Amino acid sequence: MGNLCCIQVDESTVAIKERFGKFEEVLEPGCHFLPWILGYQRAGNLSLRLQQLDVNCKAKTKDNVFINVVAFVQYRALADKAYDAFYKLSDVRSRIQTNVIHVIRAGVAKLNLGDAYERKNEIDKAVKDELGKAMSDYGYEIVKTLIVGIELDGLVKLVMKEKYAANMKAEGEMFRQIMRAEGDAELKYLSGLVSVLGFSENNMSAVPSSLARKKYFPEESRKKYFPEESRMKYFPEDSRMKYFPEES
Repeated sequence: MGNLCCIQVDESTVAIKERFGKFEEVLEPGCHFLPWILGYQRAGNLSLRLQQLDVNCKAKTKDNVFINVVAFVQYRALADKAYDAFYKLSDVRSRIQTNVIHVIRAGVAKLNLGDAYERKNEIDKAVKDELGKAMSDYGYEIVKTLIVGIELDGLVKLVMKEKYAANMKAEGEMFRQIMRAEGDAELKYLSGLVSVLGFSENNMSAVPSSLARKKYFPEESRKKYFPEESRMKYFPEDSRMKYFPEES
């Protein structure tokens, strides 16, 4: 605050002193005498506090998949470079965001989707190194950068969801066809079996031979559909000896 020719500079802040519009010096926290009648004025304040910027970036991987990368950057102005920090940049946050997006896109473009997830620490390091070099010229220090999230772009998620639904539908249709085919085969099998068991003694020649029964009727099926009580009921003893020799 100011009172006539005295101003106060708060802690973690520096003030820029000018005389007739020309930079004079950087004022540290405390009380300072600025006789305005002699052309002195405070051009503005510069905070030295740690600040954070969240950046959302859309990037394309080497295998042409769009992803959203979320990063945060912690930065602060350097007291010994207050002149550069105050005069060289009018919008620090926009400058940082532009640099972060540029580095992330360049790094992601060299990686496949799976590698982008696994090597996000490398992307994080590249962002910090490149951003640190760029912002040092403007009087700012990059304290920390962190890639906090990588996820598929919304449109990519929608396409993958539709593809998954189509695959599930195709698999369901295939399963229904298989079950229908198995049902038809079972129906034909049972229809043929009923016909066999329903034959009279005059039609015994139509009963499948021992070789045919072994080929078309597994052992468990023979026991199920040709039980001993059925043979006793439908086939006389001489017919059983003839058509079921291996089971007599």
